[in-house]
Amino acid sequence: MHARARIRPATLRRHRAPSCGVLACALPLLLVAAGPAGCAKPLLTDEEERSQYDRFDTLRNQRAQGYIEDEFGRLRPNLRGRLLPKN
Repeated sequence: MHARARIRPATLRRHRAPSCGVLACALPLLLVAAGPAGCAKPLLTDEEERSQYDRFDTLRNQRAQGYIEDEFGRLRPNLRGRLLPKN
């Protein structure tokens, strides 16, 4: 009997992973590109209106705080206070 070489379909062939040299060059470039994005000023300050209903809430003294302090002393966006219905 003649042994035949088994041919794998193109979809099952294994691909080589990129070499460490390529990853070592790409990582610093990604960090340099992403660095300035974190240093941008926020779009809205705390004094500016956040939505078209913000002036209405401010006039009726129902405006939610922009940020609240968590149990560790860090400022977090007050999403729950902004999204809950007003009484």
